[in-house]
Order: sequence, then C-alpha cells, then structure tokens
Amino acid sequence: MRILFILFLSIECLHVFSQKTENIIIVTTDGLRWQDVFRGMDSAIANNPKFNQEDSGYIFKEYWADNENDRRKKLMPFLWTKIVSSGQVYGNRRLGNKVDNANPYWFSYPGYSEIMTGFVDTSINSNAHPPNPNTTVLEFLNKRPSLKGRVAAFGAWNAFDRILNEQRSGIPVISAFDSIGGKRPSANEKLINALRKESYKPWLDAECLDVFTHFGAMEWLKTKKPKVLYIAYGETDEWAHSGMYRSYLDATRQVDAWLKQLWSYIQSDPQYRNKTTLFITVDHGRGDLVKEEWTSHNNKIVGANEIWFAVMGPSLPAKGEVNTTGLIFQQQFAQTLAKILGFTFKADHPIAPEVSSVFK
Repeated sequence: MRILFILFLSIECLHVFSQKTENIIIVTTDGLRWQDVFRGMDSAIANNPKFNQEDSGYIFKEYWADNENDRRKKLMPFLWTKIVSSGQVYGNRRLGNKVDNANPYWFSYPGYSEIMTGFVDTSINSNAHPPNPNTTVLEFLNKRPSLKGRVAAFGAWNAFDRILNEQRSGIPVISAFDSIGGKRPSANEKLINALRKESYKPWLDAECLDVFTHFGAMEWLKTKKPKVLYIAYGETDEWAHSGMYRSYLDATRQVDAWLKQLWSYIQSDPQYRNKTTLFITVDHGRGDLVKEEWTSHNNKIVGANEIWFAVMGPSLPAKGEVNTTGLIFQQQFAQTLAKILGFTFKADHPIAPEVSSVFK
C-alpha cells in the first residue's frame, strides 16, 4: 500500500508539473517604480510636505516598517507572498538584476508599444502618435485559430485604442470611458457603464479611474472567457505626476489586491485553474536619484528607463526574486508572452528574443 501511495503521489506531482499554459493575463500598472516595489515606501518622499498630501502620519502607519522586506510586503502583499513563492520577480537592481526600456524615450506610448510589439520603433516618439503601424503580440495571437476571437484588452487610458490599433487588429479594446456589453449589456455591465459615466473625472475624458477598468475586465473574464486578456491600470502614473505620494502608494496596493482577486478567480474556474499564466510589468520607470524627480519620467530623468516584471504560471519554474546578474530589455516581453502560450511571434518588423531565463 505504501508503494502504491508513493506512486500515486508521484503521478499527481508529474501531472501538476506538466500542466501547460492555455491562457494568459497580462497586467501593466503605469510607471510604478522598481524602487517602491522592491524596497517599499520611500521615507524621504513621504516626509516631504510637497508630496505627502499633509498626511505623512497615514503613510507611515499604512506602509512603514524598519525592515525593507516588511515594507515592500505591506505595500504589495500578494506580490511578496504568492507570486514570489510560486513565480518569478525580476528587476531588483541592488541584486544586479536589471530590466530596462530599450526605447530611447522612457514614457508611455513608446513603452507600451515596445512591450506589445517586441520592437523599438523610434518614430513612435509621442503619446499622441497615430495608430500603431506595427503588429502587436495580441494581434498575432488573435490570428491563431485556437485563440481567434478570444483576445481582449482593457485600459484606463484612451490611447490604448491607438497603441493596440483596435481598428486594424479587430481586437476589442475597451479604454477610458468606453462602454462594455454592446447592445445587450448585462445588469453588471449596465451598472459599470453608469458608474463610469457619472464618476469623478480627474483626467477628463483621457483616462478613467482604475476601478472601472478592473471591474469591466473582471466581468469580461467571467462572461466572455477570453484566453488572452490585457489589463492596463493607470493611477500609479497619474498620482505620481500630481506629486501625491499617498495616493500613489494606495493605488499600488490596490493593484496588488486586484492581482490577488484575479488569481483567486483564475484558480476557482475550470477553464483557467492551473492553466493560466499571469504576467505583470510597467511601461517605464521614474526618477529617484534626485528625489523630487520621482514624479517625472523621460530621457532627461536619470533612471526613468529602469523597470521590472513578474510572472507566475503552471509551465514556469518558481524562482522567486531573481538575483542573477544580467540585463533584460522590455522589447523581449512580446516574444516571451507568445512562447508561454507555445507560439513563436512573427511579424513584418524585427522581434527581440524571449527572456529565456523565464522558462528554465
């Protein structure tokens, strides 16, 4: 009986290990600094009256701990418990593990284009750039017979229609104040649409609050059952530009809570459970060398090219916080996403190779 029991456990372990990724959820949170992700809140910024919204007491109560590992866990508890134990986290430059923009601009449209196309197009040098002329990995995946019509994107910023070239690609891109549900929205979709329409609009029509992007994406996930879903949150960047460190930290912790919610749903649903990979990253970094530059990012701000990413899925080894010395570029993400699903991303433009360390 003991031999049979051991054999049974071995077969079960082999089955779990051999699970392949059939679905992928890609999440970006705009401009979230690697410094805050890996070190937790920055006391120098929190103590500065220009940035603490006259509430440094709240910031320290919610996010401060003497130990750096405790601080980062208070800020992003899901990342530093579940993802670090079951996945891979890259970009702690203090360990020599570096992740950078390859594009020379270090702001949003070029960064998102680099993530999605695997290619640095230097003509994309403005957030007002027209629809992306390059093929994204989402467009490529949507053309695979097994994924056709099962790819969707949700973004808080209205530029995602152009970044992902919604018109050409045929992928539904629900951005900013777009409604969901088409001509026959469900009760939940009607509620989300109404709340979004009547909500506070700090960035006018260009960008909605992340809560509407998140719940719209969750409703799509539950009802449409996509195999590839992209969710792009924006508040981490907007509150940083406003110099509102408390709100920036709160937005960061909220994104982490939504990652936990996404993963909990994934693991509760038969289509997704043990068959789905979660990939999280950012479009650019921000200043830190000069503390007052934490609000900004462009190629004049030292360190604004420094980014990070994390990944967790059934077909990938659990490596934790990666401490190997090396440099990974953002343009490598697109091919990595395709390879996770078992495809090789091809397009009319060059595509950087995948991050090989993710797979071994």
